[in-house]
Amino acid sequence: MRAGFYQFAPALGEPEQNLKKITDALSGCEADLAVLPELALTGYVFNDRQEVLDLAETVPGKSAEKLAELAVKKKMTIVTGFAEKSGSAVYNSALLFTPEGQIRTYRKNHLFHEEKLFFTPGDLGFPVFNVKGVKIGLLVCFDHLFPEAARTLALQGAQVICHPSNLVLTGKAQVTTRSRSMENRIFWILANRFGTETNGDKSLTFSGCSQITDPDGRIMVQAGGFEEGFFAVDINPALADDKSVTPLCALFQDRRTDIYLL
Repeated sequence: MRAGFYQFAPALGEPEQNLKKITDALSGCEADLAVLPELALTGYVFNDRQEVLDLAETVPGKSAEKLAELAVKKKMTIVTGFAEKSGSAVYNSALLFTPEGQIRTYRKNHLFHEEKLFFTPGDLGFPVFNVKGVKIGLLVCFDHLFPEAARTLALQGAQVICHPSNLVLTGKAQVTTRSRSMENRIFWILANRFGTETNGDKSLTFSGCSQITDPDGRIMVQAGGFEEGFFAVDINPALADDKSVTPLCALFQDRRTDIYLL
């Protein structure tokens, strides 16, 4: 399986421009799975909830349908961060588009900082999606600091976790996701953005350094801190089914659920 991420700097408040940039980038690459950053169509730095409401879209909707068409055309699974409008709620979501054009949704459970002012916490749990025999879990950005999230996906059989992100805490997720890969023996695709985004008096700088890690926590490919491009590597998802650490130690079999407080 050829898996990769597209690291770029989305333009704030320009969904059509960002969608074209994504389409152009993915149209020129060959991969089975491509992961994009958090809120890849809208940008991230908002001043109030109304700005988010104005940019958010329903699923299905115009942008989601275009990405679904791209997934079918490229015979590719695409994962992207997405501002999802559902009734009066707006979710910081990750959407998965299958090569058959189906759309699957995860809604971010752990909102970061001012996201709590603009978005509704997720209400779909931690689903695992089977795409052509590969079991894929989705997380969004700040979810990485909660080991329970990754473990919940792994216990359901997830082999690959796709992780759209807009990271501002420099260097942390690049470390924790290696640990999550190792402690659950799974592949992890961290798709971060880079650049500085400004909206009025507010400004944030994002750290780039997207990466893919294997079940031993090793970095298979990593982008630079200010580098735009599509980066991919061949992975074997079946390797994530083996939870052995030594011939006598297996991560999930050795769990002491009788004494944990969780």
